[in-house]
Amino acid sequence: MKGLFLTGTDTDCGKTRVAVALAHALRAAGYRVAPFKPVAAGAERRSAGLRNADAETLIAACGGGWDYGLVNPYCFAPPVSPHLAAAEAGEVVDATVLRGAAEQLAAQADLLLVEGAGGWLAPLGSGINIEDLALALGLPVVLVVGLRLGCLNHAQLSADRIRRSGAGLAGWIGSMVDPGMARCEENIATLRDLLPAPCLGILPPLAPGESGARHVVIERLETAL
Repeated sequence: MKGLFLTGTDTDCGKTRVAVALAHALRAAGYRVAPFKPVAAGAERRSAGLRNADAETLIAACGGGWDYGLVNPYCFAPPVSPHLAAAEAGEVVDATVLRGAAEQLAAQADLLLVEGAGGWLAPLGSGINIEDLALALGLPVVLVVGLRLGCLNHAQLSADRIRRSGAGLAGWIGSMVDPGMARCEENIATLRDLLPAPCLGILPPLAPGESGARHVVIERLETAL
């Protein structure tokens, strides 16, 4: 299985928009990319069942036509921590089920693009968190750094834990979530100095309909694969 596992410094750091940018950049480079949103909390009930907006966005960015049930095996309605949503639904998040779905998707593509939930240690259920899932899939990790006050601390803590877990930290991408962030360029320069992995891009605020692919350094991304 070949691909990337996206995690973030925290919730709402811009993982989905970075995933969209990566999907478009990789597809433009000639790769067939399969989307995978293993666990999602926060969904609407449709005629076909629960649907999570981030998972649907990722499916569209990867060209559409992907089996939703494979892309998002565990989908819960309330927008709360996944482990709480799973408990309320009476479901157990099983790493074996997720690995199986990932393998089926990966077999249909050149690369599997996985978007985690929350941050690196976000719990998914009893005895399993995002770190456990990433290690089970065995893919290199891309850390999405939400560019806002506090990001220097959050990014370093996340990067350190990822490396100590044994997962490969392939690189990081800055996601501008606070356009009014003071000393933004200086903070980005500090992140470049402090983080033990290459910067794969900086994603600024995007115009409606813009994928963000042009802000990804595709040469570095391909090296990370």
